[in-house]
Amino acid sequence: MNKANSDKKTKLTIAKNKNTPAKKVVAKKPVAKKVVVKKLVAKKVIAKKPVVKKLVAKKAVAKKKPVAYKPKKKEKYMSAPMKRHFTVILTNWRNDLREEMQKTFEHLKDKGEKPADDLDRASQEEEFAFELRTRDRERKLINKISSSMDLIKQNDYGYCESCGVNIGIKRLEARPTATHCIDCKTLDEIKEKQHSG
Repeated sequence: MNKANSDKKTKLTIAKNKNTPAKKVVAKKPVAKKVVVKKLVAKKVIAKKPVVKKLVAKKAVAKKKPVAYKPKKKEKYMSAPMKRHFTVILTNWRNDLREEMQKTFEHLKDKGEKPADDLDRASQEEEFAFELRTRDRERKLINKISSSMDLIKQNDYGYCESCGVNIGIKRLEARPTATHCIDCKTLDEIKEKQHSG
């Protein structure tokens, strides 16, 4: 009601003083609240995480699988480019395994505390035993990778140890540490089944 009364008074004052120019009365709105809101909105916009997207993109590039090797026409088996291709595959594989081993050791160090409950303790010990078995297999695989890299340096990589035939690019890409051709490996597996059975 106060606003209505003040509006009537302003109209009367303007009507009495027609000779003087009328002044508009502008009510001021509180601006401080809007400024604070704008600042908060600006902070929210800045708080977005574009850095995380960049890191994820870098990891995706790093984990990219190598493209299958396509030999050129009349290219000799285990030529220099072919050896480089398999060297890159073996090196990346070995580096990934080493990173996993390092993560396991850090995990075991971090979770070295023994829980008070017997069931929790048993579960933790089983988890550690499983991880250690896995890392032991990976350690043996790293040794195989190293011996395959030595074979590349000696120009013996890609040939069957039993019969000397080419193992083949597709088989080596599927299993870069393969030392036997498919035929010899199949015969070995048949012999193992006969001896175990």
